[in-house]
Amino acid sequence: MKTHKIRHQLFLDAPISQRLEALAEKPGMNKSAVLADAVKAWLDRRGTNELDDRFGQRLNRISAQLNRIERDQKIVLESLALFVRLTLLRDAHLPEPDAAARAMARDRFEQFVAQLGRQLSQGSQSLTPGAFEEGM
Repeated sequence: MKTHKIRHQLFLDAPISQRLEALAEKPGMNKSAVLADAVKAWLDRRGTNELDDRFGQRLNRISAQLNRIERDQKIVLESLALFVRLTLLRDAHLPEPDAAARAMARDRFEQFVAQLGRQLSQGSQSLTPGAFEEGM
């Protein structure tokens, strides 16, 4: 398959022209091949840099945000697992709850949901220092 080539006429400074001549003298090389390789490399490199310039900082910022989200999720899951484990250990020996205990548990759960709603609406976090004392 024969590729169609387009002729270009260009002007080079003398030092660059001398370097081109030196490269073209090597076996299997010619000026057209050297210039075609140089132009292709320059265009490929420029396209890569342009994409990096446009999206590199944004992608780095998104990556950092995702890393923080992942870290926060691990903290939340570990906290929940620890809470459940400690609650089960503490309450394992309690007798079957009566109506008063179930009512107290229901009230505590409603207070928990209300407190959670307040914190979410205010944007406050329980994991920040001092938040536990302030939220109670």
